[in-house]
Amino acid sequence: MEVALVLGLYVAYSLTRLVADDSMAPALERARDLLHFERWLGLDLEAGLNQLFVDQSWLGLAGSFYYATAHYLVTGIALIWLWRRGPTAYLPARRALMLATAIALVLYVLLPMAPPRMIDGYVDVLQLSSAHGWWGGEASAPRGLGGYTNQLAAFPSMHAGWALWVAWVVQREARSRVLRALAWTHALVTSLVIVGTGNHWVLDAVVGWAAVVAAVVALRPMRLPRPTRRAAPAPSGPPPDPSWSTSAAG
Repeated sequence: MEVALVLGLYVAYSLTRLVADDSMAPALERARDLLHFERWLGLDLEAGLNQLFVDQSWLGLAGSFYYATAHYLVTGIALIWLWRRGPTAYLPARRALMLATAIALVLYVLLPMAPPRMIDGYVDVLQLSSAHGWWGGEASAPRGLGGYTNQLAAFPSMHAGWALWVAWVVQREARSRVLRALAWTHALVTSLVIVGTGNHWVLDAVVGWAAVVAAVVALRPMRLPRPTRRAAPAPSGPPPDPSWSTSAAG
């Protein structure tokens, strides 16, 4: 059933390509409006980060591998880890992940937006490093499969959203401080990578985080109670006759 749910979510994502507007002009216009709003907020960090990933080839290559791999691998490992911990850990987390992703799918349909790599002045770092990986020139899709992805599904970034979800579940379930630190580091690195490689705007990441937070808050009343230890059952039968113990001792 869990595999079917995941596959169903992937099919829903793929179907957005059939209903979403793939017109480039309005998508580019929305991206420019978003960038203008970022500049007003002082959050327009894309150009500097993108140039850093281009100038430092090792950083661009590492970021490309991270973008194309960690999003799926780390999230999958987290789901398996939660499943092994039992329903009280797994079910609320899985519900939050699916609701956050559903929110993103709605926004992909309603607000198709071009990523930075489609705008003049920004470099597609994954395309720049594609000779060293399995991806082509269309985001992280394998070569020849770019046509099966929604290239305008940039707002929000579920790379950032899923990474924050991983940090949340590890913070909630893990006792190890090292594991918690690694999970939050993954969320931070993912956010830097998606912007530096030219695949998302800063506000794409912020709205991806917001989708996860909204899902967690909305589903909080559905959280399963954690099992508690039951008190030892009282012994059955009548209590012992104190006079017997006294006579036996004598």
